[in-house]
Amino acid sequence: MNNRNKRSDPNCELYQALTLLKTPEEFHKFFLDLCTLAELNAIEQRYEVAKMLYSDMIYNEILAKTSASSATISRVNRSLMNGQGAYEMVFERIKEQE
Repeated sequence: MNNRNKRSDPNCELYQALTLLKTPEEFHKFFLDLCTLAELNAIEQRYEVAKMLYSDMIYNEILAKTSASSATISRVNRSLMNGQGAYEMVFERIKEQE
């Protein structure tokens, strides 16, 4: 387990609640209620950055397309390289659906 997840509980009711959501619209509404708009925008940006990094885009291209800071890009890259593998899992599942 990496350092940033030490206080996170995978059995938290929040994660159970997410399994009850059925459509992208339901997820969007839930996250709008759960997060501030700034937090939600940051999450969406990190996801976009992860997708770009996963497809081998370079930092400068990502900076130009997303306006994400280099610190954010670096943080997301660390998650891709040393995280739990969830980004890769999701990207592969999306690829399978296409």
